[in-house]
Amino acid sequence: MSTPITLVLATRNQGKVREFRRILDAISQGTINLVGLEEFPLTTEVEETGSTFKENALLKARSVCSETGLPAIADDSGLCVDALNGAPGIFSARYAGVHGDDQANNLKLLKEIENIPEEKRGAHFTCAAALVLPDGREHVCVEIFEGSILFAPIGNQGFGYDPLFRPQGLAISSAQMSAEEKDLISHRGKSLRSIAPYVISLLSSLG
Repeated sequence: MSTPITLVLATRNQGKVREFRRILDAISQGTINLVGLEEFPLTTEVEETGSTFKENALLKARSVCSETGLPAIADDSGLCVDALNGAPGIFSARYAGVHGDDQANNLKLLKEIENIPEEKRGAHFTCAAALVLPDGREHVCVEIFEGSILFAPIGNQGFGYDPLFRPQGLAISSAQMSAEEKDLISHRGKSLRSIAPYVISLLSSLG
């Protein structure tokens, strides 16, 4: 393809847009022009009514594809804490009641597990990435990122629960990792690398 095909990422979270763009650019070699919903301010805010990450990712991608007429990719991701029976899970972004309030979410999580010992603070991130094309074709990939929850936030990189999450086998938090380091092992990095061949193949068929 000589002209990059526009792919809409179903989010207004600029941190997520930068992360997705960085990962896809490295894989697609300039064949995909990824844009966020800031380019489409009139799109409807999708209510995440699904019961799984996969269902919510598809809801968002289908809605954005329908409204923009362009291929759309969406993710639904969250933190699943063993001691909380998988919570906050699909409610991770609004765990404390307000969508996207990272500080409040982190404070609530720390409060919920303040008496849980280190060896029982296991957790993992899950990310479902969904691609939906205007012709109705769809593909979803789901990946996880294993680790544990720290007793206090550390680091200032990343976003969300990154300052509280220590990746398995490492002595630092996700928020102490460079973007490139995190991309290699994170749930979002892995799900995008998994879905990227389908993105490139399906978008190429539109050219």
